[in-house]
Amino acid sequence: MRSVFIGASDLTLSTAQQLLKSGHEVVIIERDKARIEELSTEIGSGFIHGDGSKPAILREADPAATDFLFCLTDNDQNNILASLVGRSLGYPRVVTRIQDPSYEHICIELGLTDVIVPNYTIARYLADMCAGQNPLELSALIKADARIFSFVAREQDEGLLSELKLPENSRVIFFYRNEKFMLPETNTALQKGDEVVIIAHRKALPALESHWAPMPTEIPTPDKS
Repeated sequence: MRSVFIGASDLTLSTAQQLLKSGHEVVIIERDKARIEELSTEIGSGFIHGDGSKPAILREADPAATDFLFCLTDNDQNNILASLVGRSLGYPRVVTRIQDPSYEHICIELGLTDVIVPNYTIARYLADMCAGQNPLELSALIKADARIFSFVAREQDEGLLSELKLPENSRVIFFYRNEKFMLPETNTALQKGDEVVIIAHRKALPALESHWAPMPTEIPTPDKS
């Protein structure tokens, strides 16, 4: 397996080291040349010097030969922009790191489904641990052909959930309205902006992705600092 990382952050280095130990190929894109020189003696990955949000740099990293593109810089806007560029260039799976949970809704609207919010995830895990719960149990339950899909309801999606045109072998399991967790009832009506979570057979994913393709949204300008 081959993985490309944008940004030589601590999360990048920790993940890259684990992958390298397992025999995987790793390439790190970093704009700070001094950082590359420092790390080149510490970690056995390949390096590309440049801005990972630039199409030319991402093409140089060879999308066709890559399994994962991890956008893990310390800047949320850079990560979102790099993820969109990477997806447009054909990277098969793009993982986006964001620190600010308010960007998660935007990422869903943009069709960025593999989003990680490290601080939020850890905080929620610790709170659940204190409550005597194990939030990691869900990952063990989603296996075989089961998949999770989410989308943000648009104006044309408003109406009763029972009237939502879902493909075969897919069901709405819950949704968020104004960040409030809600379970669907027989008379539940969707509103624009609801974040809907679906459990589906993997064969239903193409139909779901086609119907709820990302809407045109202004792409944020990356921080040049």
